[in-house]
Amino acid sequence: MFTEGEDERVLRAVQAVVDEGLARPILVGRPAVLSARIEKYGLRLQLGKDVEVTNPEYDERFHQYWTTYWELMCRRGITKEMARVEMRRRLTLIGAMMVRVGDADGMVCGAVGAYHDHLRFIDEVIGKRPGAKTYAAMNILLLNERTVALVDTHVNDDPTAEQIAEFTVSAAEEMRRLNLAPKVALLSRSNFGTGSWASGAKMREVLARVREAAPELEIDGEMHGDCALDEALRMRILPSSTLKGEANLLVCPNVDAGNIAYNLLKTAAGGNVAVGPFLLGANAPVSILTSSATVRRIINMTALSVVDANTPR
Repeated sequence: MFTEGEDERVLRAVQAVVDEGLARPILVGRPAVLSARIEKYGLRLQLGKDVEVTNPEYDERFHQYWTTYWELMCRRGITKEMARVEMRRRLTLIGAMMVRVGDADGMVCGAVGAYHDHLRFIDEVIGKRPGAKTYAAMNILLLNERTVALVDTHVNDDPTAEQIAEFTVSAAEEMRRLNLAPKVALLSRSNFGTGSWASGAKMREVLARVREAAPELEIDGEMHGDCALDEALRMRILPSSTLKGEANLLVCPNVDAGNIAYNLLKTAAGGNVAVGPFLLGANAPVSILTSSATVRRIINMTALSVVDANTPR
């Protein structure tokens, strides 16, 4: 289901989803506005036939939705009236509740608004999958000479070593689901112990934790970004490195490093071709996009959400 159903990019993506038979889309939006914009953009979507519509102004299921939300949040400062109002004005909250109660199998949101606002409602309503303690965002870049994934690009400002270790393992699992063999580099401005900076020590602790939690994972660090992608340089500096070839999963010490690296690579070398962000740690197939999401990226994440919804975990 698509929470920003009235957005032009979403409507164009949904037209492709319908044409390709990828899913049965559900749009959150006002029917009159949807109809007008479908006509304006020259699309062929028929409400009620090609797509289902959840009207944020009125839906007979909303009583169940807001009462369920209130039951979840009544000890966290949310009154009945607040729950009722929020359910009609927060589109991601509507979508998350539809996923929770089984009215939708998955959700794509985030084309409009701040990432953390969407994540808040997902956390409140859907929550983390069993065993998960933290969320993280992973983006994949399809570069000319290589495919690389970066984590964490959107969620954790300054994660602990324990948190980084957890989402490193989760990111590697996600890559395997996409038939990509993860080769992990833990990035830092310290290069195999060359500096005494806190980030280097943190990433060395991450390495120890990941090796204990997932001993089969090919991983090394802490290292510079060039060492991660240049095996000859890495072997010259540390011939005993346990990472062979080029790394394809780059784990950053904080969200600033991850987000900056992702956007620079996407723009300078990736031709703005990216997949993601993948939300790691959530208890349902949900994707939070960003305001820069293209039509093609929305289609890609829809297809991956469909696969996720149909894959037992």
